[in-house]
Amino acid sequence: MTVYFLQAFIYLSVAIITVPLSKRFGLGSVLGYLIAGVVIGPVAGIVGQETVTIQHFAEFGVVMMLFLVDLELEPKSLWEMRKKLLGLGGLQVGLTAQLGMLISLFSGLTWSIALAIGLIFSLSSTAIVLQTFNEKNLIKTEGGNNAFSVLLFQDIAVIPMLAFIPLLALPELVTAMQHAAHDSGHHGELSLVSDLAPWSRALVVVASIVGLIIGGHYLSRPLFRYIADSGLREIFTATSLMLVIGISALMSLIGLSPALGAFLTGVVLANSEFRHELESNIEPFKGLLLGLFFITVGAGIDFDVFKNNTALVLLITVGVIAGKALILFGLTYLFKITGSDRWLFSLSLAQAGEFGFVLLSYTGQNGVLPPEIIQLLSLVVALSMFLTPLLFIFFDKVVLPKYKTTQTVPPTETITDQGPVIIAGIGRFGQIVNRLLKANKIKTIVLDHESSQIEAMRKINIKSYFGDASRPDLLHTAGIENASILVIAIDDRLRSVELVSYVKHTYPALKILARAYDRGHHYQLRHAGADIIISETYYSALELAQQALQNLGIHPYKAQQLKAAFAEIEKMESDKLYQSWRDEDEHHTFTQHYRELFMALEDRLVKAMNKDRDDKHSRSERGWTPPPKNYLDEFDTQQES
Repeated sequence: MTVYFLQAFIYLSVAIITVPLSKRFGLGSVLGYLIAGVVIGPVAGIVGQETVTIQHFAEFGVVMMLFLVDLELEPKSLWEMRKKLLGLGGLQVGLTAQLGMLISLFSGLTWSIALAIGLIFSLSSTAIVLQTFNEKNLIKTEGGNNAFSVLLFQDIAVIPMLAFIPLLALPELVTAMQHAAHDSGHHGELSLVSDLAPWSRALVVVASIVGLIIGGHYLSRPLFRYIADSGLREIFTATSLMLVIGISALMSLIGLSPALGAFLTGVVLANSEFRHELESNIEPFKGLLLGLFFITVGAGIDFDVFKNNTALVLLITVGVIAGKALILFGLTYLFKITGSDRWLFSLSLAQAGEFGFVLLSYTGQNGVLPPEIIQLLSLVVALSMFLTPLLFIFFDKVVLPKYKTTQTVPPTETITDQGPVIIAGIGRFGQIVNRLLKANKIKTIVLDHESSQIEAMRKINIKSYFGDASRPDLLHTAGIENASILVIAIDDRLRSVELVSYVKHTYPALKILARAYDRGHHYQLRHAGADIIISETYYSALELAQQALQNLGIHPYKAQQLKAAFAEIEKMESDKLYQSWRDEDEHHTFTQHYRELFMALEDRLVKAMNKDRDDKHSRSERGWTPPPKNYLDEFDTQQES
């Protein structure tokens, strides 16, 4: 028992150290897990042959990952995305697999091994690419959107690949595996169909799949309702695990891949009202087991293979990246992806992916690829993933500057107007601010770095200028020295904080009004010097909550009082929370002290909501003193002057 505790401690300790460091340096969590495995395996030699046994257990995390992916695939959404999924994604996987197969055949490999290699390298890294897109705010771009469609198709394509790969098994490898299992005392896994005739086996398989689909549709909801009525969250978690484990066991007993069962069940339950509860319960187990799987992959890498085949590994790695990039670049012309998005789409998907490790492990278990080829290709997959950050750096430093110079405002168009308000960002938030100010005859200067957004605004007679508002020369041209207010409504969190810091230092008298995404961003903007900060969802959420109270039978006046009390207490306690965030930790994180203050705030809110406030109105609830006569006329005169 002590040995298992020590092994668990080693795996968890190295993951805790390497994964956060990997994310901090922009390498992503998957590479962090791989590095952890390399450290405790080939480098330090702390772990040994037990990694193979642990890997078989950790592969269940892959099944959970597929289940969660497919849980999001509503048939209606898939149908709406069919052109990009089947067209762009299908062509990418098909052409890449064919290219990999052809090159493998020219290298002297048999057709079954060549096809398996083509399928393995047709997949890209969903984890690394999506994480990088989110960090760099690229997911909403045309290139990012198309890349996501391809990644989604690849994740779906893994299911038929897992079902198809056993058909490529080499008889000599299967025989060798059977002899090895017999010599070690293992006589194979349990099976319900191993002794059946082929037609009987086919009937059992079809009946099991049909039963799984019907049962998932009609029996899962009564089961989940029964569990939900118990009010015991741990039982719901147990039920979620039982569902995935039971389906995996059933698929294994009838000779199919557990991933196929996960796929079918996920699609069946995609429209279930319990979908989000299932996701929240399975997600922690999936993340931990998947991380453990990648650690075992890293620990199993044989560096002697790399030493003996350094040139070959590097050649294959470069060939995989270059070949996939060329295919992807060609598809951009077919699907009319232009500009820098063409390069983003091509470079972001050029690597091999984490599912490559899954397929390599699966080919080894089914006698499709010999061990020496699996070791070699594992190095190629890992190395291509390690090089992915360099591809994004190339895109940022080389590709983007080239296209930015062609997208700037023509030299003949300069900012000739000036006004009391400069608005940085004319997205959904900045538009509302600008419309209200313009409706009250207040002159605004609007800046935005998206040329398409500028053109869209000009079509509805909203004059705006292209440019990066964080550039000092552009702010000077826009008349920031004479402006009264700068409204910051740009999408990039980091740029917005940097802009506040620069403007407040350079123009301390200027009032800065900024949009915050969440509480952490709110504190960052306040720390940088913003005068007024509005969280973009705060007031809309309060309004919606008031409407919810009214629809639950609470009188509108009482609902308004409760909302006002909530906002008033939040405002009173905001300074304490900010001071804790600012002073407790040099990295400005949410410390234990902050969490204690936040929980105290929640308790105070609950007490305030239960308190009878009749005839005890807050200052904000009292009637306003009407403005003096001719106030609007005087205001208009001031604006015109």
